[in-house]
Amino acid sequence: MADNDLHPLDARIIELLSADARMTNAALAETLGVAASTAHARVRALVDRGLITGFHAAVDQSRLGRGLQAIVGVTLRPGQRQESIRAFAHEVRRHPDVIQLFFLGGADDFLVHIAVDDSSAVRRFVVDHLSARHSVASTRTSIIFEYHRNAVAADFD
Repeated sequence: MADNDLHPLDARIIELLSADARMTNAALAETLGVAASTAHARVRALVDRGLITGFHAAVDQSRLGRGLQAIVGVTLRPGQRQESIRAFAHEVRRHPDVIQLFFLGGADDFLVHIAVDDSSAVRRFVVDHLSARHSVASTRTSIIFEYHRNAVAADFD
């Protein structure tokens, strides 16, 4: 069976765990109307197949003193793109202000989602950690006023 041809029960498990990754196996089984052992086996199979890649906590960044979030579009310079892409992704994703990193096809090469304490911190991040890189040709910053998360996507390789 192809991964996009999910059994309806597996699709429902993914839906439920995407909404609440802390849902107990007993609650999952009750909601699905199956035995706890069935729910557990199906979740384990989804993890083993790589369809569920992890369980995540949603963090209120503002409660951590990081109430300003921004998306920074980054375009890399032409030439040695393969090395630049790998190096950029490897280094930037490790920065503590980075929440998410997206590698794209289109006008920007990357979108960098950051959470910081104020606009000065956004400026420092863009100037010191992005624009200062020789591989970076340009950046474009957008402040996030509000967002809604439907699901957590898996990491890209």
